[in-house]
Amino acid sequence: MLKKHLFCQVSWQCCIKNNKTQWPFAPLSIVILVVILNTFFTTAVSALGKIYAPAVTQHSQPQNVQSIARQWNEVMLQAIRRDYTRPPVHARNLFHFSIVVYDAWAVYDPHVQTYLLGKTVNNHTCHFDSVLIPDDVAAARNKAISYAAYRLLSHRFASSPNAEQSQKSFDQLMRHLGYDPTFTNRDYHDNNPASLGNYIAWSVITMGLSDGANEKNKFKPVHYKEVNAPLVFRNSGNPGIKDPNRWQPLKLDIAVDQNGHLVAGTQKFQSPEWGNVTPFALLPEDANVYQRDGHEYRVYLDPGPVPVLDTTNANDPISKELKWSVALVAAWAGHHNPADGVQWEVSPGAVGNLKNYPASIFDYKNFYNFFKGSDNSEGHSLNPKTQQPYATNKVLRGDYTRVLAAYWADGPNSETPPGHWFTILNHINDHPDFQRKMEGQGATLDELEWDVKSYLLLGGALHDAAIAAWSVKGWYDAARPLSLFRYMAAKGQCSDPSLPSYHPAGLPLMDGFIELIMPTDKLAQTEGHSNVGKLKVYSWAGHQAIRDKDSQIAGANWVLAEDWCTFQKETFVTPPFAGYVSGHSTFSRAAAEVLTLLTGDPFFPGGMYEFTVPKDSKFLQLEKGPSTHITLQWATYVDAADQCALSRIWGGLHPPYDDIPGRVMGQKIGQKAFLNGKKLFQKNI
Repeated sequence: MLKKHLFCQVSWQCCIKNNKTQWPFAPLSIVILVVILNTFFTTAVSALGKIYAPAVTQHSQPQNVQSIARQWNEVMLQAIRRDYTRPPVHARNLFHFSIVVYDAWAVYDPHVQTYLLGKTVNNHTCHFDSVLIPDDVAAARNKAISYAAYRLLSHRFASSPNAEQSQKSFDQLMRHLGYDPTFTNRDYHDNNPASLGNYIAWSVITMGLSDGANEKNKFKPVHYKEVNAPLVFRNSGNPGIKDPNRWQPLKLDIAVDQNGHLVAGTQKFQSPEWGNVTPFALLPEDANVYQRDGHEYRVYLDPGPVPVLDTTNANDPISKELKWSVALVAAWAGHHNPADGVQWEVSPGAVGNLKNYPASIFDYKNFYNFFKGSDNSEGHSLNPKTQQPYATNKVLRGDYTRVLAAYWADGPNSETPPGHWFTILNHINDHPDFQRKMEGQGATLDELEWDVKSYLLLGGALHDAAIAAWSVKGWYDAARPLSLFRYMAAKGQCSDPSLPSYHPAGLPLMDGFIELIMPTDKLAQTEGHSNVGKLKVYSWAGHQAIRDKDSQIAGANWVLAEDWCTFQKETFVTPPFAGYVSGHSTFSRAAAEVLTLLTGDPFFPGGMYEFTVPKDSKFLQLEKGPSTHITLQWATYVDAADQCALSRIWGGLHPPYDDIPGRVMGQKIGQKAFLNGKKLFQKNI
């Protein structure tokens, strides 16, 4: 895994001061230079290897003993890290990669089925006769897999901002393996595995051009239109929003995606029509079809309507729960403060092992701890692999929450959440205690068979997770916490009509957290303007509290509520798509379900997965930290997925009502994908 690595970022200090109002004066040439240098340095970092590797990766195998599928998967993950950050697109890329390597393996085994080769999948027919089974099946498979992967990746990353660099890595691997990348024949009747690999890749590429993703037009939406004008991030409040319950794009003076690419300052919704993409295991009966503006929206595993803010009735039950959820996001942002001295025990003995999820939004208050943070999990009494209690792991909450948010956010070289789970799978495979047995039973599989089968199952699940989550995002088109919190904060407080700034759509007053600004407050005046009677919130102090991100921590403080911001870089702030449902929650729960079923064991090898971030490293990117070494630990795959889901709340990006439905959907998706893929491994099913 060439992420979780050396964070060698060029400082934005040369063009961006901590005060947002200074941004417009940053020379564009300097900004462009910074992005170019940033790309150079992150590329250099990737070449250095696994600097911040999880403990389980210390036993990684040398590349020359890894399967051919694993080697191609690693160079693909690197290409994703160099590309634009597009979770649905890369979930699809990983799935299609999994198809080509699996079919190039399966075609030489008469006891299993191919996925696409010689079949009709969702109205796309891949014609195929047969090939002769050679004496050296292993060599044929390696060659067919390599040509299939090479052709697919060369096609998919041709428009990447770092296409030349990625193509060079594809070419290098081909030549290292002894194959000629210029060989393009795809008439497999010559029984040349290279021709077969080219044909398999061509078949999947052709299928992809008609699978509903609109690849021909760079995945652009066909008919979706946002209803709200952009929220100008450097301004206070949210005065221009038309409908606070609908998604609102952000307008940033400088916008940079998670992989360091300069992007448009005004966001466009990424993949709002992804519900139209052909899935792996999801069925037509799993979808509801809706109409908006004369166009169809297909919604898979529909979780039902998103909670909405009632702007006229402060006592509406659903609206009150929405306010609680959005306020919780700001409250948890206040945890990013190691100076408060709060310590947590975060070993698997104290965290994880949830028994169930809340059934409705009215149960969230019993699941999430509003002021202290985290959920109601109780941990595991013993490590089942050692039969010993887990060692204690006490940390400062302010370090733990910041590291957790950064780890699952995948910066600065993001392989996106789908790729993140592929790296986890690869590290599981490298653990010395791991046995490659399907569902934990039967014969031990060789590395290649295990890799192609596990990649197909995981890739199919993550592809379907993207389709389902983004189908919900596109149809319900729900607002992000930043838009809602600033809108409500500008309206005022909804708790007491006799107090100043009352409005039914305002925020609830909470002592020590959301309060009215008094004349004696430090926030009473801002740049000559009176804030008396407005709201203040005790939360993360924000970018304005950091002059040097390498040596300072913003901590927590009272901030003007209508200026509240997420715990994200000032050049990113929040993703370019709707909140409901959380993609991270859906992806991670689907992946955890597949890995649990695949291995026949809910626990990681050895009973624990670890990831350590050194003290004062540049891991967080937007501020100094952590103040001590922090080791994240999870006992089970589901524990990791559940912590991933919470990380997005601490990151300021999702309220609880985005989180739980995503986890529930992910669990169903993982089960469906595993059962669907497993059928292929037996010829007569």
